[in-house]
Amino acid sequence: MNLRIQAIILTALAALSSSAGARTIQGRVLCASDSAAVAGADCHIIADGKTQQSVSSGPDGSFKIETQSDKDAILEIEKDGYAPALVTLPDGRKGLDAGALYLEKTTMLGEVTVTANSAVSAHGKTIVYPSASEVKASTTALSLFQKLPLPGLLPDPVNRTMSVDGGSPMILINGVPSTIADVNALQANDIAKVEYSRITPARYADKGVSGLLSITLKKRNDGGRIYTWARSAVNTTFMDADIRASYHQGPSQFTLSYSPSWRNYQRVYDDISESYIGTDYRVDLEEHDRNPFHYSMHDIRLKYDLSPNSGTLFSATFTINPLENASRAFSNNYDSSIGKYENSNLSKSKSLSPSLDLFLRQDFNERNSLEAQIVGTLNSSDYRRDNTYIYPDRDQESYIMNVDSRRRSLITEVSYIHSFSDRTSLSGGVQNTVSGSTNTYLDSDYKPLLTENNNYIYARLAQSVGRVYFTVASGAKMFWVKNDINRRRFIRNLTSVQLTWNIDSRWNLQGSFQYAPSIPSLSALTDYPQQTTPYLISNGNPDLKVAENFTYRIQAAYNIKKFSASVQSYYADVRNCVISDLSYLGDHLFLSQSVNARKARTFSNSLTLQVRDIHGFGASVYANLSHYNTAGEGWEHSLTSFSGNVSLWWNKGPVTISYWRSLPGKYLNGHVVAKEENGDALQVDFRPNKHWTIGAGWMYMFDKKGTRYPTWNYSEVNPAYRDRYIKDNGNMIVLSVSYSADFGSIFRTARRSLNNADNSSSLLKM
Repeated sequence: MNLRIQAIILTALAALSSSAGARTIQGRVLCASDSAAVAGADCHIIADGKTQQSVSSGPDGSFKIETQSDKDAILEIEKDGYAPALVTLPDGRKGLDAGALYLEKTTMLGEVTVTANSAVSAHGKTIVYPSASEVKASTTALSLFQKLPLPGLLPDPVNRTMSVDGGSPMILINGVPSTIADVNALQANDIAKVEYSRITPARYADKGVSGLLSITLKKRNDGGRIYTWARSAVNTTFMDADIRASYHQGPSQFTLSYSPSWRNYQRVYDDISESYIGTDYRVDLEEHDRNPFHYSMHDIRLKYDLSPNSGTLFSATFTINPLENASRAFSNNYDSSIGKYENSNLSKSKSLSPSLDLFLRQDFNERNSLEAQIVGTLNSSDYRRDNTYIYPDRDQESYIMNVDSRRRSLITEVSYIHSFSDRTSLSGGVQNTVSGSTNTYLDSDYKPLLTENNNYIYARLAQSVGRVYFTVASGAKMFWVKNDINRRRFIRNLTSVQLTWNIDSRWNLQGSFQYAPSIPSLSALTDYPQQTTPYLISNGNPDLKVAENFTYRIQAAYNIKKFSASVQSYYADVRNCVISDLSYLGDHLFLSQSVNARKARTFSNSLTLQVRDIHGFGASVYANLSHYNTAGEGWEHSLTSFSGNVSLWWNKGPVTISYWRSLPGKYLNGHVVAKEENGDALQVDFRPNKHWTIGAGWMYMFDKKGTRYPTWNYSEVNPAYRDRYIKDNGNMIVLSVSYSADFGSIFRTARRSLNNADNSSSLLKM
């Protein structure tokens, strides 16, 4: 918030006058450059994450809002051509005369309007307005998120993903649940506001996500927009693209998007050393593989939105995403039991998942709203795998897995929100997923039918007391699953508590507790043993127990002008955690399946520091120190690991230079220790005009092995070390180009609640 605005508000607070009945917030909106009145500015009071009252400033810039709220809230002032301003309103029944509120004029980059940065903490979330310098230095939406003061959010520009504390966040765009592909299809200058939390709201607690990222796009007039972005490596077969076209007229909007991705890597290698140890048998193996693979993905989405009035929205989205992938392995093996031999492994799959999403939102008034949604998905997947061993005497053994899977699912949700007052709100909802899956095992004609009925019912109470905001939520998850042989029923509670204390405009303290069960999937419960190697049989486990997850976290955040800092401590205790394990069956055969370990505990401390807009320069540093401990029957493992992330950027005129590097750490899962994916990228972008951006990047710099994935297995039955690396990625040169043409704009849609497709699977693949 502008220093001038802060000074005015502090002066006004000292001169508050008493008022009876409604609380009155008034002031006058002026232009900071010439003190001229700003007429028609939108002035909103925001409480509990919702706009409670709105007025427009008059011809002389003055405004007056009456509200029954006596709790702390936010006054948000917006006007096209000006940077938005946020004013934190303290709790109390007294009125507030804010006096003169000055808005800074925005800098125009052709068709792009950029704004001054303003960040505030409210209702457990951090609200950020991207600044002019951040937007100017960002060629994509993902590169913009590298520059925003959002502690714990880690964008990966190489893989085009984002994570929050090791998991994928729940993403909303204009309130609509979306995917990372939707974010990648946005431009940096599309984004008006970002709301972020490391804590997953109760509404999405059953979706397996980590944190919340809510993006609000800029308001636009009728018309259309075309945006294309593509990148490709010059020294390997690597290509990504996004194409989006939209048109809005009156109450209707049409959007068509296409996002293809293609890889064809030939220089992929595995060096493996492992042993199988039974009570009366041991074999030691060495394997040196070349594992070329390729895949192609095509995400196609057609969407129609109809908003006949401000309180109603109907949305229909049709999605189809064909996927094909294949991998081969050619290896020379040494077996302590039978000597040297060769191995050839070929696997391929293709899938198609058309989905139709229908949604309706109705706001009855300022205190009551209802959302209803239904999503139907048809999934077909064909999987082929042939693992052949050629022994010294030229005898051959093949282990084949050919499966066709067909899945039909229907997801429905109804959610209701009621605000008793500006301080208190209650929300609740019901979610249901029903599905039927048929897996046809072609080698045996076994054709089991697997069905599931997954229900989640929740209620959430939010309350403000002064500068403290807390929520309490509880829900019930009821999950029924059965196949031809087994039937399981699970009923579990989900509970969360969140407390946020906005100490002042700079400091914020946050704490939370969450309990959530992890119920086994259909594939994990399926009982159908299949031999995959001369020594290994794989199977599901119908006796799996539910894993119990208890998480605790506390975070302190500090934000002032061009600097922000955050510290978080996080503790997770997982009881009956599910891990992959091997056991000896006898007759030189071993069984691989999921089992319940006794415990898995993680304690981590992280630090995020960021500076911005220092003569075009900015930097963000994330550091994390974690300790893992896991144990089962007769075994226990521990690990301490450091990881980090660094982003640097500099912008001058049409040129932006940025550098990103991941400092990969290790993590422990059962018996297995794995190292996170390494990565770095130096990027230079040139924007000659408002339509075009041309870029060149250097990824995995000075790294001949490219992407590396080392893993260690400390199981007493299957000790192993595997070094996997993709040389095609080493010293990769990538060229990129984007083009946009704006023939109007896209209007803001209302909120929704479910994903646009059901991506679950009932097939256990090896």
